[in-house]
Amino acid sequence: MITTLRRGLLVLLAALPLFALAAPGAHEVVQQTTDKLLADLKTNKDSYKQNPQAFYDALNEILGPVVDSDGISRSIMTVKYSRKATPEQMKRFEENFKRSLMQFYGNALLEYDNQGIRVLPAKSEEGGRATVGMEVKDKKGAVYPVSYTMVQNDGQWMLRNVIINGINIGKLFRDQFADSMQRNGNDLDKTIDGWAEIVAKAKQTEEGQKAAGHE
Repeated sequence: MITTLRRGLLVLLAALPLFALAAPGAHEVVQQTTDKLLADLKTNKDSYKQNPQAFYDALNEILGPVVDSDGISRSIMTVKYSRKATPEQMKRFEENFKRSLMQFYGNALLEYDNQGIRVLPAKSEEGGRATVGMEVKDKKGAVYPVSYTMVQNDGQWMLRNVIINGINIGKLFRDQFADSMQRNGNDLDKTIDGWAEIVAKAKQTEEGQKAAGHE
């Protein structure tokens, strides 16, 4: 009996490093990333307002590793266009998309002024997909819901989409991309190179929808 117990303890001790090295869950990824972002913003906000590009670069270092930019960019482009794109075009669009995402998200964060943020428990992490909610409270006490769609890539939870106060950013970008392709006569290069302008229009749409929600 003692021998069996000793062996069991040895097995448990041998497994402890594996538990310690286990990849964080979807909720932990969102919580840890949010904490890093807010800590960095709190320390450097004044300088970031003077130099937004420095903030976008910092965002990319913190947020970049947990964003499934390949999956998101393919989702925005949709199979209709991605299957016709060359590897070079896909890579270029992914880089343009990631850069614009940091600006889109960064501009919103620069408006954040130490209001309350609460990350909610993840909804089902089965099947390599999960939803993590967040509540953001503004200065007046109004609460805005944020929902992150997370997917597992090689065992790591990564961001695939975000819904901010009912506005589906992935769908918004997807619609903007399709509209731009039509206006550009299905010229993929022109649409990819003009992605920054598309995001600017998406930002205006998002702000318009947000304003309408307050009326």
